[in-house]
Amino acid sequence: MTEVVETALPKVRGAALCADGVGIRFDSFQAVQNISLDIAAGEFLCLLGPSGCGKSTLLSAMAGFVTVDEGSLSVGGDRITGPDPELGMVFQSSEALFDWMTVRQNVAFGPRMRGASRAEQTKLADEYLGLVGLRHCADRFPGQLSGGMRQRVQIARVLANEPGVVLMDEPFGALDAQTRQVMQEETDRIWRASGCTVVFVTHDIDEAILLADRIAVMTAGPAASVKSVYPVDLPRPRDEDDPSAVELRRQLREDIGEEVRKALRDQGLDDASRDAEEDDR
Repeated sequence: MTEVVETALPKVRGAALCADGVGIRFDSFQAVQNISLDIAAGEFLCLLGPSGCGKSTLLSAMAGFVTVDEGSLSVGGDRITGPDPELGMVFQSSEALFDWMTVRQNVAFGPRMRGASRAEQTKLADEYLGLVGLRHCADRFPGQLSGGMRQRVQIARVLANEPGVVLMDEPFGALDAQTRQVMQEETDRIWRASGCTVVFVTHDIDEAILLADRIAVMTAGPAASVKSVYPVDLPRPRDEDDPSAVELRRQLREDIGEEVRKALRDQGLDDASRDAEEDDR
């Protein structure tokens, strides 16, 4: 069980994030087009959709790593033109951590780059490691931790920079099912404790229902856009067997299934897929 240490952390001020008619191209390939989303300060939004629909591309643009070709992205009212301290990114792979640094040094890296004193670096690192339940691992190296623990270190490292928005790109995709469930519960707790805005990319419908305030479903790529946005009006912690959760799951599966079938048709694979299903019967 995670040992969470109570700290006197100030609640981070979540920042609003806005996408206005965003389009992103790579040479002649249109990855996404006409994406418009208004994400409120402190909101938890999940981007959900079939593989290849541009979820990660859009998230990278929100982080300032990818240039927008049409429209605009802004955080706190300021246009996003590149990486910004207001935007923190949690990657799918824990290889983003520095293996040659201890856990504490990893989390303190951002404050050190900002010019914080050594005492302030240590204080912030220990506070955020306490928030994610890993203060007892501060002097270990990433290679000595489990996958789930390394991802919690990533989250602590991002939060130590005190961003208004945390962007998470399928951060639990490489974890086993049991660890993934624990990390989903931990993410919900950490988000509520931190007060930051979260945009979370996933292809897992149940994960989105468990975590999100709203779920934005994207169409199949190329030239993907936002198909629909669902509010998740369920009390936290979420009960997956709640009738409202069951109905929302059904709607999301139908919505995404329609996009998957469209993608198969565009690739000329729909008939073959249907024939295979009939043969299995």
